[in-house]
Amino acid sequence: MCLAQIAGSPGRDAVIKSLSLLTRKGTLSKEEFRRIWVSEHAPLVHAVPQVRRYVLSFILEEPTRPDVPTQAMNVDAVAELWYDDIAALQAAAASPQMKAVTDNGALHLGAIKSFITEEIAIIP
Repeated sequence: MCLAQIAGSPGRDAVIKSLSLLTRKGTLSKEEFRRIWVSEHAPLVHAVPQVRRYVLSFILEEPTRPDVPTQAMNVDAVAELWYDDIAALQAAAASPQMKAVTDNGALHLGAIKSFITEEIAIIP
């Protein structure tokens, strides 16, 4: 399903999220990255009017399972930006405030993998 199909579906109450797997630049310690992301980057995200909620999750450990292969990736944090709908996400992406967010991120990120997701709450 593409963004246009989601945006055009009637009666949708689902939350739209941008979910990003963040990898810090190799020159930053985990502690420095966390400090920068919380004290410098997060206020920039807060300034984007269309963002309904912003959640950061910093990786504490990476458990594995013997019965399922593990993806080879290095992730330091997961960022979730919540939007009311696809139109709000698109307006945010085009805003000067989001340009400040992405410019700041480029200074500190070694890699990023992002997804646009539709949240369906199973246990609210």
